[in-house]
Amino acid sequence: MTFSLVARDPQTGGFGMVVTSSSPAVAARCVHLRQGVGGAASQNITDPGLGTALLDLLEAGAPAAEAMAKLVAGTVDINYRQLSVVDAHGRTAAFSGSGTLGTHRTVEGAGAVAAGNLLSSPEVVDAIMAAYSSADGDFEDRLLAGLRAGRDAGGEEGPQHSAGLVVVDQAAWPVTDLRVDWDDDDPIARLSELWTLWEPQKIDYLTRAVHPDTAPTYGVPGDL
Repeated sequence: MTFSLVARDPQTGGFGMVVTSSSPAVAARCVHLRQGVGGAASQNITDPGLGTALLDLLEAGAPAAEAMAKLVAGTVDINYRQLSVVDAHGRTAAFSGSGTLGTHRTVEGAGAVAAGNLLSSPEVVDAIMAAYSSADGDFEDRLLAGLRAGRDAGGEEGPQHSAGLVVVDQAAWPVTDLRVDWDDDDPIARLSELWTLWEPQKIDYLTRAVHPDTAPTYGVPGDL
């Protein structure tokens, strides 16, 4: 039903996540990122509060593995959940409860975790991590390379319908937050198109927020 990749960018210290699912608006439920703290994915039979709880534990000083262990031990219905986390030092942890749907797998790499459930094969998750780890370009490009590789390796048992790409880096809010909440054809391709549109404007919109006196405009009345 869902596969994802959450990672810390070793070049900037930012955090990012890509995710796709057969259900609508997957990024609204599964993506959890906090500047200077970490990133977490909460998926399968999703409880978004668990992603927030993982980030709170990281912010309180627990490394990734300790944060995951504390959350797992203290959550009554944890066997329904699949979770991934990466902390500010690039340490990672993952958990798949006994109720995780269908074929499922997690793979931990250098500062990154790929995870999936109801997959066409376990190799989907390996393909995500391999493509991300070998890709060039911006952080978003590398994350998308992983997501596309998961799709091309077979993806889920059914079709993907939604996808999201979120990165938190130089500000407390996402510098990139792109979502395809429903697409009947290929939400990952549509997400890649949105990134192509957003990429040349990303820094301009950050500048607007932190240095509005020097920010460019786009010549549109009431431009925001």
